[in-house]
Amino acid sequence: MLDQTQILSIPSSWKIELSQSIKSVAELLDCLRLDSSLLTGAQRAAMQFPLQVPKPYLGRIRHADPCDPLLTQVLPVQQELESPQGFQKDPLDEVSHNPHPGIIHKYRNRLLLIVSPACAINCRYCFRRHFPYEQQRQSRQQWVSALDYIRQHRELNEVIYSGGDPLAANDKFLGWLTAQIAEISHIKRLRVHSRLPIVIPSRVDDDLLRWMTASRLKPILVVHVNHANEIDHAVEAGLYRLQENGIRILNQSVLLKGVNDGAKTLIDLSERLYDCGVSPYYLHLLDPVQGASHFDVAQVQATQIYAGMQAALPGFLLPRLVREVPGKAAKTIIDTIL
Repeated sequence: MLDQTQILSIPSSWKIELSQSIKSVAELLDCLRLDSSLLTGAQRAAMQFPLQVPKPYLGRIRHADPCDPLLTQVLPVQQELESPQGFQKDPLDEVSHNPHPGIIHKYRNRLLLIVSPACAINCRYCFRRHFPYEQQRQSRQQWVSALDYIRQHRELNEVIYSGGDPLAANDKFLGWLTAQIAEISHIKRLRVHSRLPIVIPSRVDDDLLRWMTASRLKPILVVHVNHANEIDHAVEAGLYRLQENGIRILNQSVLLKGVNDGAKTLIDLSERLYDCGVSPYYLHLLDPVQGASHFDVAQVQATQIYAGMQAALPGFLLPRLVREVPGKAAKTIIDTIL
């Protein structure tokens, strides 16, 4: 069994750490000293959506605690096999906004590039857990066609790297792609949505910083943290290093039953983010993806939780409570009353 000392002594290279991720339910339960009665249901759910947990993240999960909020985000459970009404495989209707492989163009002035189909961690509530990534894989020549699409749509002023996790891609490719986008005059900003600097902090290395800061584009990194326990000293150091290189960092969270469905938990998260120089950006209501219904928090309860946050936090530490509605021109802000 892997003990805490072994977890913390993993080699520093992010690629090595990614390759050593836990992908076996039995191994995960053994590492965390969890009851083997969880095994059968977890294995069934993992057949539908595989388990993947990097060891740096594993090291932040409390041992022998099946209700740990970090564990809840990554452990497959039997409830994932349920199919309640309203939960679907493509909850945001992204297939209808996929005009070219690798591109999702939902909003007028910005688009997403599916830079990598891979993730460092498989979050059980992921709204793209059923996404047809195999249809988005591209050669460099096919990326040239995607770049032509961006050139032709002059209403665009922002490109967003998404995935999977875009930072799972090779830095050499990311540098090439970013340099190509920087040559398109109507693009002003590059936004990168990634969980990798949180789950494998060593991803923040010289190669990453080099391409993110090499062009005229103003880089913004949107990380994804749902609970303050996800931020340890290594994560904090990586976030500071990004900021020291001029990269603005925002955070988005998802409101999740059993993880952060309480005002105090989310207040603590905002305060911890502030300690790291990160701005709370969005607090999303769960996208109704098939397999994640057990994470759902009713909107009425969400507004009550948010009212508690409003009463305790200054405005600059209060993320916007939003829901993404297919077909809307922007995210829908949820009305709240103190």
